Amino acid sequence: MKKSNINKKNRRRRRVRSRVKGGPNRPRLSVFRSNKHVYAQIIDDENGKTIIGLADSALKKESKQNKSERAKVLGLALAKLAKEAKIKKVVFDRGGRIYHGRIKSLAEGAREGGLEF
Repeated sequence: MKKSNINKKNRRRRRVRSRVKGGPNRPRLSVFRSNKHVYAQIIDDENGKTIIGLADSALKKESKQNKSERAKVLGLALAKLAKEAKIKKVVFDRGGRIYHGRIKSLAEGAREGGLEF
């Protein structure tokens, strides 16, 4: 990746994080996407603690699932754990990425599971 692309990505990430803050009433759902996997955390920024953290590599894989389908399953699993922790509303932090592909699939899965954002 070129240095200018890395700088643009970091600026986008900082811009999104400056506007998105999570608290105990409405924690932040942070998404990180690597080339192979998707990671999601529900974070209380005021206390600086991760409440729930999951990765698609930790979930049971179906043989014919693509990356977007695994991200949707991750969103559903995350919503289920959030419901057990009595979390209904979150703030979505896409980590400077565009709302497309695996990020969008994870968000749709979380919404189907009952999270509101």
